[in-house]
Amino acid sequence: MERHNIAFLGTGLMGRPMAHRLLQSGFSVWVYNRTPEKAQWLAEKGAVVCRTPADAVKEAPVVLTMLSDAEAIRSILAQIPGEIMKGRTLVQMSTILPQESIEFSKKMHTLGANYVEAPVLGSIPEAQAGNLFVFVSGDVEQYRRLLSIFESFAKQVLYVGEMGKAATLKLAFNQLIASHMVAFSVSFGMLRRAGVDTDLFMRILRESALYAPTFDKKLPRVLERNFGNPNFPVRLMLKDVRLILKEVKARGMASASVEALEKLFADAASRSYADGDYSAVYQTIDPE
Repeated sequence: MERHNIAFLGTGLMGRPMAHRLLQSGFSVWVYNRTPEKAQWLAEKGAVVCRTPADAVKEAPVVLTMLSDAEAIRSILAQIPGEIMKGRTLVQMSTILPQESIEFSKKMHTLGANYVEAPVLGSIPEAQAGNLFVFVSGDVEQYRRLLSIFESFAKQVLYVGEMGKAATLKLAFNQLIASHMVAFSVSFGMLRRAGVDTDLFMRILRESALYAPTFDKKLPRVLERNFGNPNFPVRLMLKDVRLILKEVKARGMASASVEALEKLFADAASRSYADGDYSAVYQTIDPE
């Protein structure tokens, strides 16, 4: 599509690098963040920082949201008069329930607006490098129209069909992310407490079919018990695990494994790690 203005609502951990990639790709970006100071860096890169969500949206035919949860999205939309949204396209990129996404789709259509769900897989380094995965559900023509926007921060953009499927796909991946970290923490803690050489464990693991790159990415944090400067904090992982638990139960599946994840990440949050990297779940599993 042409390099039209884009409104970007939510410039936190992921929103900031994504909006920056749009600027680098030649788009004019109008940003809003509840805490204006978090958007100042983008202003220095060429973005227009707006006082209200409505101020940002009225300047752009395409509106991207990267907010913490569905409640935050509802709060933002409540601040935008319906007549302003008419004819615009809302692209919702956060991790929410499929049913919540369908709710937003219906609301936008009643306002005469388009709606696309497009959650992303990846964290801050991938967003900075333009290496995110973007999963898209909704009207296929809207997907094609928005492709150049997504390609600004993604290495793969995948159209996955009707509304709700992209949201489900994102939840499925986040379940794996949470489970990988918990499984690694249990194994590593067992070995550490038994005095088994953890370097040997890692060498074998890297050569096995069990290996996932996440294990090496999180290894320094586990070894040093340093969970500051998170790419993805415990509080957001806990939010997502709770969404996964709701979805698993709604689908009539066994939920015990996800309930265990929820308890472990809730414990990590209660131990003052809510804003630490999600690998801080190790502290719950193998406390000092």
